[in-house]
Amino acid sequence: MVKSMTGYGRGERSFDDGVQVTVELRAVNNRYLDCAVKMPRAYIFAEDAMKARVQGGVARGKVDVFVTITRSGGDEVTVTVNETLAKGYIEALRQLRELGDGGVRKKYDVSDLARFPDVLTVEKQEEDLDAMKERLLSALDLAIADFNSMREKEGRRLTDDILGRADAIERLLGEVEERSPQTVSDYRTRLEAKMKEVLQNTQIDEARLLTEAAIFADKVAVDEETVRLHSHLSQLRELLAAGGAVGRKLDFLIQEFNRETNTIGSKCNDIEITRRVVDMKAEIEKIREQVQNLE
Repeated sequence: MVKSMTGYGRGERSFDDGVQVTVELRAVNNRYLDCAVKMPRAYIFAEDAMKARVQGGVARGKVDVFVTITRSGGDEVTVTVNETLAKGYIEALRQLRELGDGGVRKKYDVSDLARFPDVLTVEKQEEDLDAMKERLLSALDLAIADFNSMREKEGRRLTDDILGRADAIERLLGEVEERSPQTVSDYRTRLEAKMKEVLQNTQIDEARLLTEAAIFADKVAVDEETVRLHSHLSQLRELLAAGGAVGRKLDFLIQEFNRETNTIGSKCNDIEITRRVVDMKAEIEKIREQVQNLE
């Protein structure tokens, strides 16, 4: 299946401990794969694993991955008392109270003591990093699946459009092949008329006429170019049918389309063939634009 390079995907996983992981993917055209992961700094340890997972499912494009993590139950924390420090503060306060002559009469309660630095220590429960990485990757897998589904739909649309334009090129190419022999015949007729005009009653050298017509026919022959164009059209259809990451191959193939068409245009000396060549080049350019969107 041929895929578009552009797309969007979203994956969301909720877990029993109240953790919810949301991963979003967004991609635009790019010559190679360029993946950037935007996530909370606390989980940066999983960035390389997430990039590797994206690389396994995406061949080309500038892919941005956005990770959001929420906790409905809040973080589990442990509060501990620094008893040694607290006793030191209590002793210091007792000494202050004994300084009656200094006017210190206020009594301190437990809440006052808790406000002193480092009496209470709040510690977060250590998180299982491997388990969290698996959670992130599981949400990423859902996002990649959604992302690829959207890209496949767009890829089918692009493929249909390209194949339709390939059919139009083939039809125009057939008209060029049909018209090409007539070009030589028309040239011979014009040449014979011109020679009669110049030589008037003098006998025309039929051998010379045939030689000139043969030289002209060789000069304007486009058989090789049309055969190669038919071959390129067949290869185009085969690549699209095979699917996968064919965008770069098609890009190179379209360059060959242009080369053969330009050669036909430079060889032809006929207004009707020129018109067909212009129409073919217009279709080829539209195919080139569509190919730029394929993975």
